[in-house]
Amino acid sequence: MRFIVMVRATKTSESGAMPDPKLIAEMGRFNDELIKAGVMLAGEGLQPSSKGARVRFSVNDRRTVVDGPFPETKELIAGFWMWKVASKEEALKWLARCPHPFPGQEAEIEIRQVFEAEDFEPK
Repeated sequence: MRFIVMVRATKTSESGAMPDPKLIAEMGRFNDELIKAGVMLAGEGLQPSSKGARVRFSVNDRRTVVDGPFPETKELIAGFWMWKVASKEEALKWLARCPHPFPGQEAEIEIRQVFEAEDFEPK
């Protein structure tokens, strides 16, 4: 099964400040472990929301583009991984080994299972 592992943004990540080189090295080693274990399918850090946009869809299918930055930092994503593991428990075990994404401040990482084609097949 696949899981998307999302690192929640902080005011620091939203400021556009680059991570400390030590953290980049630690994350690189962690990513190497994930790759060697065949777990990591993809993973990237994201630019701050000030460089992004959202498209809102109305009830009448009207689309409105809203440029960033977005005010609710705690609802934003600073980076992600896509992992292929046997279970949620395995994903959580890997996550327990992850370096703290924002040392010295509160941080949160969310995992969500990805729908597979067979999930939509009639039972």
